[in-house]
Amino acid sequence: MKNTFSRIGIVIFCAMLWAEAQSQANTNAQFPYQNMPEVLSGTTRLTWEGDLSVRMLDKAHQFIEAKIDESLSKRLTLWHRDVSSTAAYEKSVDPNRQRFMKYIGVEDQTQPTPNYNVGLEDTPPTIFMQKLSVNDDADLVAETSEYTVYQVRWPVLNDIYGEGLLLKPKSKPLANIIAIPDADQTPEQLVGLSSGIPAVSQFARHLAENGYQVLVPVLISRTFLFPGKNQQQTYREWIYRQAFHMGKHIIGYEVQKVRAAVDWFKERDKDSKTGVAGYAEGGLIALYAAAADKRIDAAMVSGYFDSRQRVWDEPIYRNVWGLLSEFGDAEIASLIAPRPLTIEYSAIPEIIEKIEKSDEKTLQVEGLAFTGYKGRLQTPPFASVSAEYSRIDKLTKPGFQPRSIIGGPENTPVSFGSVAALEKFTQSLGHPASLTVTNDLPADKRSAFDPEARQIRQVKEIENHVQWLLRDSDYTRNKFFLYNVMPEFEQRTWSSKSYHPYYAPERFIEKGKDYRKYFHEEIMGKFDDKMLPPNPQTRKLYDKERWTGYEVVLDVYTNL
Repeated sequence: MKNTFSRIGIVIFCAMLWAEAQSQANTNAQFPYQNMPEVLSGTTRLTWEGDLSVRMLDKAHQFIEAKIDESLSKRLTLWHRDVSSTAAYEKSVDPNRQRFMKYIGVEDQTQPTPNYNVGLEDTPPTIFMQKLSVNDDADLVAETSEYTVYQVRWPVLNDIYGEGLLLKPKSKPLANIIAIPDADQTPEQLVGLSSGIPAVSQFARHLAENGYQVLVPVLISRTFLFPGKNQQQTYREWIYRQAFHMGKHIIGYEVQKVRAAVDWFKERDKDSKTGVAGYAEGGLIALYAAAADKRIDAAMVSGYFDSRQRVWDEPIYRNVWGLLSEFGDAEIASLIAPRPLTIEYSAIPEIIEKIEKSDEKTLQVEGLAFTGYKGRLQTPPFASVSAEYSRIDKLTKPGFQPRSIIGGPENTPVSFGSVAALEKFTQSLGHPASLTVTNDLPADKRSAFDPEARQIRQVKEIENHVQWLLRDSDYTRNKFFLYNVMPEFEQRTWSSKSYHPYYAPERFIEKGKDYRKYFHEEIMGKFDDKMLPPNPQTRKLYDKERWTGYEVVLDVYTNL
Protein backbone atom coordinates (compact mmCIF):
# COMPACT_ATOMS: atom_id res chain seq x y z
CA MET A 1 0.00 0.00 0.00
CA LYS A 2 1.03 3.63 -0.37
CA ASN A 3 0.35 4.23 3.26
CA THR A 4 2.98 4.22 5.95
CA PHE A 5 2.54 4.51 9.66
CA SER A 6 3.44 8.19 9.60
CA ARG A 7 0.65 9.30 11.94
CA ILE A 8 0.34 6.24 14.12
CA GLY A 9 1.78 6.80 17.55
CA ILE A 10 -0.37 4.49 19.58
CA VAL A 11 1.69 3.55 22.58
CA ILE A 12 3.59 6.46 24.05
CA PHE A 13 5.88 6.04 27.00
CA CYS A 14 5.79 9.22 29.05
CA ALA A 15 8.66 10.07 31.34
CA MET A 16 7.49 13.20 33.06
CA LEU A 17 6.84 15.36 36.02
CA TRP A 18 10.03 15.97 37.94
CA ALA A 19 10.44 19.13 39.99
CA GLU A 20 13.12 20.86 41.90
CA ALA A 21 13.30 20.22 45.61
CA GLN A 22 11.44 22.74 47.68
CA SER A 23 12.86 24.19 50.86
CA GLN A 24 11.34 22.49 53.88
CA ALA A 25 11.79 22.93 57.56
CA ASN A 26 13.91 19.79 57.70
CA THR A 27 16.99 19.09 55.51
CA ASN A 28 15.40 16.29 53.45
CA ALA A 29 14.29 17.31 49.95
CA GLN A 30 10.59 16.79 49.27
CA PHE A 31 9.09 16.30 45.76
CA PRO A 32 5.48 17.31 44.98
CA TYR A 33 5.00 14.49 42.44
CA GLN A 34 5.76 11.54 44.67
CA ASN A 35 2.10 10.63 45.02
CA MET A 36 0.85 10.81 41.45
CA PRO A 37 -2.48 9.10 40.62
CA GLU A 38 -2.67 5.65 39.02
CA VAL A 39 -4.60 7.21 36.09
CA LEU A 40 -3.90 10.68 34.74
CA SER A 41 -6.63 13.26 35.07
CA GLY A 42 -8.83 13.52 31.98
CA THR A 43 -8.09 9.95 30.84
CA THR A 44 -9.65 6.55 31.42
CA ARG A 45 -7.88 3.55 32.90
CA LEU A 46 -5.82 1.46 30.49
CA THR A 47 -6.75 -2.20 31.00
CA TRP A 48 -4.83 -3.88 28.16
CA GLU A 49 -2.65 -6.79 29.23
CA GLY A 50 0.56 -8.14 27.72
CA ASP A 51 3.12 -6.41 25.52
CA LEU A 52 1.43 -3.32 24.10
CA SER A 53 3.88 -3.10 21.20
CA VAL A 54 2.90 -6.60 20.05
CA ARG A 55 -0.79 -5.66 20.28
CA MET A 56 -0.12 -2.49 18.30
CA LEU A 57 1.68 -4.50 15.61
CA ASP A 58 -1.16 -7.02 15.38
CA LYS A 59 -3.76 -4.26 15.05
CA ALA A 60 -1.65 -2.47 12.45
CA HIS A 61 -1.46 -5.69 10.41
CA GLN A 62 -5.23 -6.09 10.59
CA PHE A 63 -5.74 -2.46 9.59
CA ILE A 64 -3.45 -2.71 6.56
CA GLU A 65 -4.87 -6.06 5.47
CA ALA A 66 -8.33 -4.47 5.52
CA LYS A 67 -6.97 -1.61 3.40
CA ILE A 68 -5.54 -4.10 0.91
CA ASP A 69 -8.95 -5.79 0.69
CA GLU A 70 -10.59 -2.40 0.08
CA SER A 71 -8.12 -1.60 -2.69
CA LEU A 72 -9.83 -3.98 -5.14
CA SER A 73 -12.95 -1.81 -5.30
CA LYS A 74 -11.23 1.54 -4.79
CA ARG A 75 -8.93 1.03 -7.79
CA LEU A 76 -11.88 1.54 -10.11
CA THR A 77 -12.01 5.23 -9.19
CA LEU A 78 -8.51 5.72 -10.63
CA TRP A 79 -9.32 4.31 -14.06
CA HIS A 80 -11.46 5.82 -16.82
CA ARG A 81 -11.26 3.22 -19.58
CA ASP A 82 -12.80 3.97 -22.97
CA VAL A 83 -13.16 0.72 -24.92
CA SER A 84 -14.83 2.30 -27.95
CA SER A 85 -11.62 1.89 -30.00
CA THR A 86 -7.98 0.97 -29.60
CA ALA A 87 -6.86 4.59 -29.86
CA ALA A 88 -9.48 5.76 -27.37
CA TYR A 89 -8.57 2.99 -24.95
CA GLU A 90 -4.84 3.65 -25.05
CA LYS A 91 -5.42 7.36 -24.51
CA SER A 92 -7.75 6.67 -21.59
CA VAL A 93 -5.25 4.44 -19.75
CA ASP A 94 -2.11 6.46 -20.52
CA PRO A 95 -2.29 8.36 -17.19
CA ASN A 96 -2.36 5.01 -15.39
CA ARG A 97 0.54 3.78 -17.51
CA GLN A 98 2.60 6.83 -16.61
CA ARG A 99 1.91 6.35 -12.90
CA PHE A 100 2.76 2.65 -13.21
CA MET A 101 6.10 3.49 -14.82
CA LYS A 102 6.81 6.03 -12.09
CA TYR A 103 6.07 3.47 -9.38
CA ILE A 104 8.60 1.01 -10.80
CA GLY A 105 11.16 3.73 -11.52
CA VAL A 106 11.14 3.60 -15.33
CA GLU A 107 12.30 6.81 -16.96
CA ASP A 108 9.77 8.29 -19.37
CA GLN A 109 11.41 8.16 -22.80
CA THR A 110 9.09 10.89 -24.10
CA GLN A 111 10.73 13.38 -21.73
CA PRO A 112 14.23 14.88 -21.97
CA THR A 113 16.94 12.65 -20.56
CA PRO A 114 17.69 13.63 -16.93
CA ASN A 115 21.09 15.26 -16.61
CA TYR A 116 22.83 13.51 -13.74
CA ASN A 117 26.16 15.16 -14.56
CA VAL A 118 26.35 18.44 -12.67
CA GLY A 119 27.73 21.05 -15.05
CA LEU A 120 28.13 18.62 -17.95
CA GLU A 121 25.92 17.87 -20.90
CA ASP A 122 24.29 14.46 -20.76
CA THR A 123 23.03 12.48 -23.72
CA PRO A 124 21.10 9.22 -23.91
CA PRO A 125 23.13 6.18 -24.94
CA THR A 126 23.07 5.30 -28.62
CA ILE A 127 21.18 2.23 -29.80
CA PHE A 128 23.27 -0.78 -30.70
CA MET A 129 23.72 -4.51 -30.07
CA GLN A 130 27.36 -5.35 -29.43
CA LYS A 131 28.80 -8.81 -29.85
CA LEU A 132 30.81 -9.35 -26.70
CA SER A 133 34.04 -11.27 -26.27
CA VAL A 134 35.25 -11.92 -22.71
CA ASN A 135 38.51 -13.56 -21.57
CA ASP A 136 39.67 -14.26 -25.12
CA ASP A 137 36.56 -16.30 -25.89
CA ALA A 138 34.91 -15.54 -29.22
CA ASP A 139 31.58 -13.74 -29.29
CA LEU A 140 30.23 -16.68 -31.29
CA VAL A 141 28.88 -19.00 -28.59
CA ALA A 142 27.25 -21.77 -30.62
CA GLU A 143 25.95 -22.61 -34.09
CA THR A 144 23.39 -25.08 -35.40
CA SER A 145 21.82 -25.63 -38.80
CA GLU A 146 18.88 -23.36 -37.83
CA TYR A 147 20.44 -20.53 -35.80
CA THR A 148 23.60 -18.93 -34.42
CA VAL A 149 24.14 -17.89 -30.79
CA TYR A 150 26.12 -14.76 -29.89
CA GLN A 151 27.14 -13.31 -26.56
CA VAL A 152 25.91 -9.70 -26.60
CA ARG A 153 25.33 -6.55 -24.64
CA TRP A 154 23.29 -3.42 -25.36
CA PRO A 155 23.14 0.05 -23.76
CA VAL A 156 20.22 0.84 -21.46
CA LEU A 157 21.08 3.91 -19.37
CA ASN A 158 24.41 5.64 -19.04
CA ASP A 159 26.90 3.00 -17.85
CA ILE A 160 24.20 0.32 -17.64
CA TYR A 161 24.10 -2.46 -20.22
CA GLY A 162 21.89 -5.42 -20.72
CA GLU A 163 23.80 -8.65 -21.25
CA GLY A 164 22.74 -12.03 -22.57
CA LEU A 165 22.55 -14.24 -25.63
CA LEU A 166 21.21 -13.41 -29.09
CA LEU A 167 19.89 -16.31 -31.17
CA LYS A 168 19.82 -15.34 -34.86
CA PRO A 169 17.98 -17.66 -37.27
CA LYS A 170 19.72 -18.38 -40.56
CA SER A 171 16.65 -17.29 -42.49
CA LYS A 172 14.77 -14.00 -42.23
CA PRO A 173 13.31 -13.84 -38.70
CA LEU A 174 9.56 -14.31 -38.40
CA ALA A 175 9.55 -11.90 -35.45
CA ASN A 176 11.71 -10.73 -32.56
CA ILE A 177 11.21 -12.23 -29.11
CA ILE A 178 12.77 -11.32 -25.78
CA ALA A 179 12.79 -14.55 -23.75
CA ILE A 180 13.38 -13.89 -20.06
CA PRO A 181 14.46 -16.66 -17.68
CA ASP A 182 13.83 -16.73 -13.94
CA ALA A 183 16.27 -14.83 -11.74
CA ASP A 184 17.87 -18.12 -10.66
CA GLN A 185 18.34 -19.29 -14.25
CA THR A 186 20.93 -18.24 -16.82
CA PRO A 187 20.41 -17.50 -20.51
CA GLU A 188 22.64 -20.50 -21.24
CA GLN A 189 20.22 -22.80 -19.43
CA LEU A 190 17.20 -21.43 -21.31
CA VAL A 191 19.02 -22.03 -24.61
CA GLY A 192 20.25 -25.51 -23.69
CA LEU A 193 23.95 -24.63 -23.56
CA SER A 194 24.21 -25.72 -19.93
CA SER A 195 22.27 -27.98 -17.61
CA GLY A 196 19.59 -26.85 -15.18
CA ILE A 197 16.43 -26.59 -17.32
CA PRO A 198 14.77 -29.65 -18.89
CA ALA A 199 14.88 -29.71 -22.69
CA VAL A 200 11.08 -29.46 -22.84
CA SER A 201 11.22 -26.04 -21.13
CA GLN A 202 14.08 -24.46 -23.11
CA PHE A 203 11.66 -22.14 -24.86
CA ALA A 204 14.31 -19.70 -26.12
CA ARG A 205 15.89 -22.52 -28.11
CA HIS A 206 12.51 -23.79 -29.33
CA LEU A 207 11.58 -20.36 -30.66
CA ALA A 208 14.93 -19.99 -32.46
CA GLU A 209 14.51 -23.44 -34.01
CA ASN A 210 11.25 -22.21 -35.52
CA GLY A 211 12.65 -19.08 -37.16
CA TYR A 212 12.36 -16.40 -34.46
CA GLN A 213 15.18 -14.04 -33.50
CA VAL A 214 15.48 -14.42 -29.73
CA LEU A 215 17.27 -12.25 -27.19
CA VAL A 216 17.76 -13.82 -23.74
CA PRO A 217 18.74 -11.24 -21.09
CA VAL A 218 20.36 -11.85 -17.72
CA LEU A 219 18.29 -11.01 -14.64
CA ILE A 220 19.81 -10.01 -11.30
CA SER A 221 19.86 -13.26 -9.33
CA ARG A 222 18.75 -14.36 -5.88
CA THR A 223 22.29 -15.33 -4.90
CA PHE A 224 23.04 -14.27 -1.32
CA LEU A 225 25.63 -11.54 -0.86
CA PHE A 226 26.75 -12.36 2.66
CA PRO A 227 26.38 -16.10 3.23
CA GLY A 228 26.73 -17.14 6.86
CA LYS A 229 26.10 -13.67 8.26
CA ASN A 230 22.93 -12.32 9.84
CA GLN A 231 22.77 -9.39 7.38
CA GLN A 232 22.74 -11.63 4.32
CA GLN A 233 20.55 -10.54 1.41
CA THR A 234 20.21 -11.48 -2.23
CA TYR A 235 21.58 -9.46 -5.12
CA ARG A 236 17.99 -8.49 -5.96
CA GLU A 237 17.34 -7.23 -2.45
CA TRP A 238 20.72 -5.45 -2.40
CA ILE A 239 19.73 -3.40 -5.45
CA TYR A 240 16.13 -2.95 -4.30
CA ARG A 241 17.12 -1.43 -0.94
CA GLN A 242 19.43 1.13 -2.53
CA ALA A 243 17.23 2.00 -5.49
CA PHE A 244 14.00 2.39 -3.49
CA HIS A 245 15.23 5.57 -1.80
CA MET A 246 16.14 7.10 -5.16
CA GLY A 247 12.76 6.46 -6.79
CA LYS A 248 14.15 3.48 -8.70
CA HIS A 249 13.46 -0.24 -8.52
CA ILE A 250 15.17 -3.47 -9.54
CA ILE A 251 12.01 -4.23 -11.56
CA GLY A 252 12.23 -0.89 -13.34
CA TYR A 253 15.88 -1.35 -14.26
CA GLU A 254 15.13 -4.74 -15.81
CA VAL A 255 12.06 -3.44 -17.63
CA GLN A 256 14.30 -0.74 -19.12
CA LYS A 257 16.70 -3.42 -20.34
CA VAL A 258 13.78 -4.98 -22.21
CA ARG A 259 12.71 -1.62 -23.60
CA ALA A 260 16.25 -0.85 -24.77
CA ALA A 261 16.26 -4.18 -26.63
CA VAL A 262 12.96 -3.21 -28.26
CA ASP A 263 14.64 0.04 -29.36
CA TRP A 264 17.25 -2.00 -31.22
CA PHE A 265 14.72 -4.33 -32.83
CA LYS A 266 12.57 -1.42 -34.00
CA GLU A 267 15.52 0.58 -35.30
CA ARG A 268 16.58 -2.34 -37.49
CA ASP A 269 13.07 -3.12 -38.74
CA LYS A 270 10.25 -0.95 -37.48
CA ASP A 271 7.62 -3.16 -39.11
CA SER A 272 8.82 -6.43 -37.60
CA LYS A 273 6.75 -7.59 -34.65
CA THR A 274 8.26 -7.95 -31.19
CA GLY A 275 7.05 -10.18 -28.38
CA VAL A 276 8.18 -10.78 -24.82
CA ALA A 277 7.97 -14.05 -22.89
CA GLY A 278 9.19 -14.86 -19.40
CA TYR A 279 9.10 -17.43 -16.63
CA ALA A 280 8.75 -16.78 -12.85
CA GLU A 281 10.71 -13.56 -12.15
CA GLY A 282 11.11 -13.30 -15.91
CA GLY A 283 7.33 -13.57 -16.18
CA LEU A 284 6.99 -10.56 -13.90
CA ILE A 285 9.39 -8.55 -16.07
CA ALA A 286 7.58 -9.67 -19.25
CA LEU A 287 4.19 -8.59 -17.83
CA TYR A 288 5.49 -5.24 -16.60
CA ALA A 289 7.48 -4.50 -19.76
CA ALA A 290 4.50 -5.18 -22.03
CA ALA A 291 2.34 -2.95 -19.83
CA ALA A 292 4.90 -0.13 -19.96
CA ASP A 293 5.83 -0.32 -23.66
CA LYS A 294 3.10 -0.24 -26.32
CA ARG A 295 5.63 -1.26 -28.99
CA ILE A 296 5.61 -4.81 -27.62
CA ASP A 297 3.07 -6.63 -29.79
CA ALA A 298 2.34 -9.66 -27.59
CA ALA A 299 3.31 -11.11 -24.22
CA MET A 300 3.55 -14.55 -22.65
CA VAL A 301 3.70 -14.76 -18.85
CA SER A 302 4.55 -18.09 -17.23
CA GLY A 303 4.78 -18.93 -13.54
CA TYR A 304 3.90 -15.46 -12.31
CA PHE A 305 0.32 -14.24 -12.93
CA ASP A 306 -1.84 -14.31 -9.77
CA SER A 307 -3.68 -12.20 -7.22
CA ARG A 308 -1.26 -9.82 -5.50
CA GLN A 309 -3.34 -9.27 -2.36
CA ARG A 310 -0.61 -11.02 -0.34
CA VAL A 311 2.35 -9.47 -2.12
CA TRP A 312 3.62 -8.41 1.32
CA ASP A 313 4.46 -12.09 1.95
CA GLU A 314 6.65 -12.24 -1.17
CA PRO A 315 10.34 -11.22 -1.08
CA ILE A 316 10.85 -7.53 -0.46
CA TYR A 317 12.29 -6.85 -3.92
CA ARG A 318 8.75 -7.35 -5.27
CA ASN A 319 7.46 -4.53 -3.08
CA VAL A 320 6.43 -1.59 -5.27
CA TRP A 321 5.41 1.64 -3.55
CA GLY A 322 1.71 2.37 -4.08
CA LEU A 323 1.14 -0.63 -6.34
CA LEU A 324 -2.02 -2.15 -4.83
CA SER A 325 -3.79 1.18 -4.57
CA GLU A 326 -4.07 1.12 -8.37
CA PHE A 327 -2.64 -2.10 -9.80
CA GLY A 328 -3.08 -5.81 -9.36
CA ASP A 329 -1.97 -8.24 -12.05
CA ALA A 330 -5.34 -7.89 -13.81
CA GLU A 331 -4.99 -4.11 -13.95
CA ILE A 332 -1.44 -4.43 -15.29
CA ALA A 333 -2.74 -6.86 -17.92
CA SER A 334 -5.36 -4.27 -18.86
CA LEU A 335 -2.50 -1.90 -19.77
CA ILE A 336 -1.41 -4.49 -22.35
CA ALA A 337 -4.90 -4.65 -23.86
CA PRO A 338 -5.91 -4.81 -26.65
CA ARG A 339 -2.56 -6.44 -27.49
CA PRO A 340 -2.58 -10.24 -27.02
CA LEU A 341 -1.63 -11.89 -23.73
CA THR A 342 -0.90 -15.57 -23.03
CA ILE A 343 -0.86 -16.77 -19.42
CA GLU A 344 0.80 -20.12 -18.73
CA TYR A 345 -0.10 -21.76 -15.42
CA SER A 346 3.22 -23.43 -14.67
CA ALA A 347 4.91 -24.65 -11.52
CA ILE A 348 7.69 -22.66 -9.88
CA PRO A 349 10.17 -23.93 -7.29
CA GLU A 350 9.18 -23.05 -3.74
CA ILE A 351 11.56 -20.37 -2.52
CA ILE A 352 11.67 -19.32 1.13
CA GLU A 353 14.09 -16.47 1.62
CA LYS A 354 15.42 -16.23 5.15
CA ILE A 355 18.55 -15.33 7.05
CA GLU A 356 20.33 -18.32 8.54
CA LYS A 357 21.56 -17.59 12.07
CA SER A 358 25.34 -17.62 12.25
CA ASP A 359 25.52 -18.46 15.96
CA GLU A 360 23.76 -20.69 18.44
CA LYS A 361 21.99 -17.86 20.23
CA THR A 362 18.31 -17.21 19.62
CA LEU A 363 18.32 -13.71 18.22
CA GLN A 364 15.78 -11.21 19.52
CA VAL A 365 14.40 -8.20 17.69
CA GLU A 366 12.45 -5.80 19.91
CA GLY A 367 11.65 -8.68 22.24
CA LEU A 368 10.33 -10.93 19.47
CA ALA A 369 12.00 -14.15 18.38
CA PHE A 370 14.04 -13.56 15.23
CA THR A 371 13.03 -16.02 12.50
CA GLY A 372 15.04 -14.60 9.62
CA TYR A 373 11.98 -14.99 7.35
CA LYS A 374 12.11 -12.66 4.32
CA GLY A 375 9.36 -13.88 2.01
CA ARG A 376 8.10 -16.85 0.06
CA LEU A 377 7.47 -17.74 -3.58
CA GLN A 378 5.37 -20.79 -4.46
CA THR A 379 2.99 -22.08 -7.13
CA PRO A 380 -0.46 -20.58 -6.44
CA PRO A 381 -3.70 -22.59 -6.70
CA PHE A 382 -5.20 -22.53 -10.18
CA ALA A 383 -8.42 -21.05 -8.74
CA SER A 384 -6.50 -17.96 -7.63
CA VAL A 385 -4.82 -17.53 -11.02
CA SER A 386 -8.10 -18.10 -12.86
CA ALA A 387 -9.97 -15.59 -10.70
CA GLU A 388 -7.38 -12.89 -11.38
CA TYR A 389 -7.45 -13.76 -15.08
CA SER A 390 -11.26 -13.45 -15.13
CA ARG A 391 -11.06 -9.99 -13.58
CA ILE A 392 -9.48 -8.65 -16.78
CA ASP A 393 -12.79 -8.96 -18.65
CA LYS A 394 -14.50 -6.97 -15.90
CA LEU A 395 -11.95 -4.19 -16.38
CA THR A 396 -12.19 -4.01 -20.17
CA LYS A 397 -14.91 -6.01 -21.90
CA PRO A 398 -15.15 -9.61 -23.11
CA GLY A 399 -13.30 -10.12 -26.38
CA PHE A 400 -11.51 -6.77 -26.27
CA GLN A 401 -8.11 -8.45 -25.84
CA PRO A 402 -7.02 -11.74 -27.48
CA ARG A 403 -6.10 -13.71 -24.41
CA SER A 404 -5.44 -17.33 -23.40
CA ILE A 405 -4.71 -19.21 -20.20
CA ILE A 406 -2.85 -22.50 -20.58
CA GLY A 407 -2.86 -25.16 -17.86
CA GLY A 408 -2.63 -28.90 -17.48
CA PRO A 409 -5.31 -31.58 -17.06
CA GLU A 410 -7.71 -30.90 -14.19
CA ASN A 411 -6.17 -27.45 -13.70
CA THR A 412 -2.72 -28.74 -12.81
CA PRO A 413 0.38 -26.70 -13.64
CA VAL A 414 2.29 -27.48 -16.83
CA SER A 415 6.04 -27.47 -17.33
CA PHE A 416 6.97 -23.91 -18.22
CA GLY A 417 7.53 -23.06 -21.86
CA SER A 418 5.04 -25.68 -23.01
CA VAL A 419 4.38 -26.14 -26.72
CA ALA A 420 0.71 -25.24 -26.18
CA ALA A 421 1.60 -21.89 -24.63
CA LEU A 422 4.30 -21.12 -27.20
CA GLU A 423 1.92 -21.87 -30.06
CA LYS A 424 -0.70 -19.49 -28.63
CA PHE A 425 1.99 -16.87 -28.17
CA THR A 426 3.48 -17.14 -31.67
CA GLN A 427 0.01 -17.20 -33.19
CA SER A 428 -0.67 -13.88 -31.44
CA LEU A 429 2.38 -12.52 -33.29
CA GLY A 430 0.68 -13.37 -36.57
CA HIS A 431 2.41 -16.62 -37.47
CA PRO A 432 1.24 -20.23 -37.83
CA ALA A 433 0.62 -21.84 -34.47
CA SER A 434 2.30 -25.17 -35.15
CA LEU A 435 5.84 -25.40 -33.75
CA THR A 436 8.45 -28.11 -34.24
CA VAL A 437 10.29 -28.78 -30.98
CA THR A 438 13.48 -30.87 -30.81
CA ASN A 439 15.88 -32.11 -28.16
CA ASP A 440 18.91 -31.06 -30.23
CA LEU A 441 21.12 -29.07 -27.86
CA PRO A 442 23.71 -26.55 -29.12
CA ALA A 443 27.31 -26.88 -27.91
CA ASP A 444 29.01 -23.96 -26.14
CA LYS A 445 32.25 -23.02 -27.92
CA ARG A 446 33.54 -20.91 -25.02
CA SER A 447 36.19 -22.38 -22.77
CA ALA A 448 36.51 -19.78 -20.02
CA PHE A 449 32.96 -18.48 -19.61
CA ASP A 450 31.96 -17.55 -16.03
CA PRO A 451 28.26 -16.70 -15.50
CA GLU A 452 28.99 -15.36 -11.99
CA ALA A 453 31.43 -12.77 -13.37
CA ARG A 454 28.69 -11.59 -15.75
CA GLN A 455 26.22 -11.47 -12.89
CA ILE A 456 28.54 -9.33 -10.79
CA ARG A 457 29.08 -6.95 -13.74
CA GLN A 458 25.33 -6.50 -14.04
CA VAL A 459 24.90 -5.91 -10.30
CA LYS A 460 27.75 -3.40 -10.13
CA GLU A 461 26.45 -1.40 -13.09
CA ILE A 462 23.07 -0.86 -11.44
CA GLU A 463 24.66 -0.25 -8.05
CA ASN A 464 26.94 2.40 -9.55
CA HIS A 465 23.98 4.07 -11.26
CA VAL A 466 22.06 4.25 -7.98
CA GLN A 467 25.09 5.69 -6.18
CA TRP A 468 25.48 8.20 -8.99
CA LEU A 469 21.89 9.32 -8.42
CA LEU A 470 22.62 9.58 -4.71
CA ARG A 471 25.68 11.76 -5.24
CA ASP A 472 23.64 14.07 -7.45
CA SER A 473 20.53 14.04 -5.26
CA ASP A 474 21.27 17.33 -3.49
CA TYR A 475 21.32 19.12 -6.84
CA THR A 476 18.18 17.29 -7.95
CA ARG A 477 16.29 18.13 -4.74
CA ASN A 478 17.20 21.79 -5.02
CA LYS A 479 15.81 21.91 -8.57
CA PHE A 480 12.62 20.21 -7.41
CA PHE A 481 12.03 22.18 -4.21
CA LEU A 482 14.32 25.04 -3.24
CA TYR A 483 14.65 26.74 -6.62
CA ASN A 484 10.87 26.65 -7.11
CA VAL A 485 10.12 28.03 -3.66
CA MET A 486 13.00 30.54 -3.64
CA PRO A 487 14.10 31.08 -7.29
CA GLU A 488 16.77 33.61 -6.31
CA PHE A 489 18.75 30.84 -4.62
CA GLU A 490 19.49 29.29 -8.00
CA GLN A 491 21.56 32.34 -8.95
CA ARG A 492 23.54 32.47 -5.73
CA THR A 493 27.23 31.71 -5.96
CA TRP A 494 29.55 30.35 -3.36
CA SER A 495 31.19 32.98 -1.22
CA SER A 496 33.58 33.11 1.72
CA LYS A 497 31.72 36.07 3.20
CA SER A 498 30.64 35.56 6.78
CA TYR A 499 27.39 37.47 6.20
CA HIS A 500 24.57 36.67 3.81
CA PRO A 501 21.25 38.50 3.41
CA TYR A 502 18.25 37.24 5.36
CA TYR A 503 14.91 36.47 3.75
CA ALA A 504 11.50 36.90 5.28
CA PRO A 505 10.04 33.45 6.04
CA GLU A 506 6.46 34.15 4.89
CA ARG A 507 7.04 33.47 1.18
CA PHE A 508 8.96 30.28 1.93
CA ILE A 509 6.19 29.04 4.22
CA GLU A 510 3.42 29.87 1.76
CA LYS A 511 5.11 28.38 -1.30
CA GLY A 512 6.11 25.32 0.69
CA LYS A 513 2.49 24.30 1.37
CA ASP A 514 2.14 22.30 -1.84
CA TYR A 515 5.38 20.50 -1.11
CA ARG A 516 4.21 19.59 2.39
CA LYS A 517 1.11 18.09 0.85
CA TYR A 518 3.24 16.26 -1.71
CA PHE A 519 5.52 14.93 1.02
CA HIS A 520 2.56 13.73 3.07
CA GLU A 521 0.73 12.03 0.22
CA GLU A 522 3.48 10.91 -2.16
CA ILE A 523 6.41 10.18 0.14
CA MET A 524 5.05 9.11 3.54
CA GLY A 525 1.60 8.07 2.34
CA LYS A 526 -1.73 9.30 3.62
CA PHE A 527 -4.80 7.43 4.82
CA ASP A 528 -8.11 8.96 3.81
CA ASP A 529 -9.89 7.62 6.90
CA LYS A 530 -11.25 10.11 9.39
CA MET A 531 -9.17 10.11 12.54
CA LEU A 532 -10.95 9.24 15.77
CA PRO A 533 -10.97 11.39 18.90
CA PRO A 534 -7.84 10.45 20.87
CA ASN A 535 -9.75 8.88 23.81
CA PRO A 536 -6.60 8.73 25.97
CA GLN A 537 -6.11 5.75 28.28
CA THR A 538 -3.35 5.71 30.88
CA ARG A 539 -1.92 3.74 33.77
CA LYS A 540 1.06 4.29 35.99
CA LEU A 541 4.03 2.18 34.99
CA TYR A 542 6.94 3.73 36.92
CA ASP A 543 6.93 5.57 40.23
CA LYS A 544 10.43 6.88 40.87
CA GLU A 545 11.75 9.42 43.35
CA ARG A 546 12.11 12.19 40.77
CA TRP A 547 9.69 11.17 38.04
CA THR A 548 6.58 9.14 37.26
CA GLY A 549 6.07 7.23 34.02
CA TYR A 550 2.77 6.27 32.39
CA GLU A 551 1.72 4.01 29.54
CA VAL A 552 -0.54 5.99 27.23
CA VAL A 553 -2.79 4.68 24.44
CA LEU A 554 -4.47 6.97 21.90
CA ASP A 555 -7.08 5.98 19.32
CA VAL A 556 -6.12 6.77 15.73
CA TYR A 557 -8.48 4.87 13.41
CA THR A 558 -11.17 2.26 14.01
CA ASN A 559 -9.58 -0.74 15.75
CA LEU A 560 -6.20 0.95 15.67
